Amino acid sequence: MPIESPLALPARAIPSRRLALKTLASLTAIGGLGLAGCSRGDDKSAASSGPAVVKKTGEKIAFKYPDNPSFDLIYLADQLGYFEGTNTRPQYVGKIAAPQIIPLVGTGEIDFGSRMVPLVISAIASGADLKVVAAGGKTLQEAPHMKYFVRKDSGIRTPKDLEGKTVGFNSFGACAEFVTKKYLRQHNVDVNKINFVVIPDEQAEQTLVTRNTDLAIIHAPFSGRAENADQLLRLWSDFDLDGGLGGMAPYSAHGKFIREHPESVRDVVTALAKAGNWVNANPEEARKLVAKRINMDLKNMDRYAYVEDLVVTEPPIQYYVDILQSEGKIAAGKVSVKEVYTNEFNPYAQQQQPQPAKT
Repeated sequence: MPIESPLALPARAIPSRRLALKTLASLTAIGGLGLAGCSRGDDKSAASSGPAVVKKTGEKIAFKYPDNPSFDLIYLADQLGYFEGTNTRPQYVGKIAAPQIIPLVGTGEIDFGSRMVPLVISAIASGADLKVVAAGGKTLQEAPHMKYFVRKDSGIRTPKDLEGKTVGFNSFGACAEFVTKKYLRQHNVDVNKINFVVIPDEQAEQTLVTRNTDLAIIHAPFSGRAENADQLLRLWSDFDLDGGLGGMAPYSAHGKFIREHPESVRDVVTALAKAGNWVNANPEEARKLVAKRINMDLKNMDRYAYVEDLVVTEPPIQYYVDILQSEGKIAAGKVSVKEVYTNEFNPYAQQQQPQPAKT
C-alpha cells in the first residue's frame, strides 16, 4: 500500500475577491459564527468532509475542502487511497481560517468541513443549511482533543488563578470557549474577569512563551510542541475537564451538496471512517504521515483518536445544546439534537443497529 505517496490533488488558492465577499456575507448572516467565536480492504468505516463549489472531473464529483495544516482524515483518506474506486475526490481550495469553516459550509462556499459541535448547532439555529454527517475525533486521556498550558513561572496552578489573566484559544463559539467556561464556573471562577483572545493553534505556544497570553488552550497536533517546551507546564486537558464528552470533532456537509450528491456523501463518509479506524489502529504511522505533510518535527506531533466507524451518537451533541442554552446563545428548544446530525450515509451505522430476534 503506497501510504507514503503524496496527496492526489494539489492545493489551490481560493479565488480571493469572490470568496472574500461571500465569506463576509456568510459571517454576517450567521452572526459572526466562530469569530465571536490497518489494512485497507474491508475496514469498518464511514466518512465525511468537503468544501465549496461542486465540479465534475470526467465522471468524478469534486468536493471542495480546506488545505489546512492540521491532523485531518480527509488528507489521510486521500493519502491512503480510500477514495480510489469511488466517483468522489477532494478538491483542495487553499487554507481557510478555522473560524470561517462552518460559516462557509453553511452557505455552500465549501462542501464539507470539520469543526466542533457548538459551531454547527449555532449555525443551524441561525438558519444555515448544513448537517453533521460523520463523527470525527474523540478525547481520550492519552489523546486529548486539547491541552491547557501556562508558563512555569506564571504562578497559575488553579482555575481561580486565571481571574485577571489572558487566555488564548483558536476561536470563540467552539469547544475551547464553552468547555473551559463551564469548568471554570464549576470552580467558582468569574469568567468575566478573564480576557479571552483568539490565537491560531500553530501560534499559541509562541504567544504564551512571549507573555502575550497567560494560558494557552492548544489542539493537537500543535499541543505536542508546547508539551515539549521547557518553559511551559501543562495544567489540564479537556479529558480532565469533562471526561471527553465535549471532544467530538465531527464532519459537516452543506445541505445542497447532501441533497444533490448523496452517493458522494456516502463515499466521503466511508473513506473518512476507514481513515479514522486506520489511525486508531496505527497511531504512530498516522503521526508520521501528518508530520511529513505539515512539515512538523515528529517529536512535536501530538496524536489523535477517532470515534469508531465515525458513527455519530447523541450525548456529545446534547452536551453542547445544553451549554448553548445555558449560555444564552440559543433559545430553549430552538435546535433539537436530531436536527444536527444524520448517520444515513454511514454504512457502518446500519451494521451497528440491533438486529430483530429470529422467531
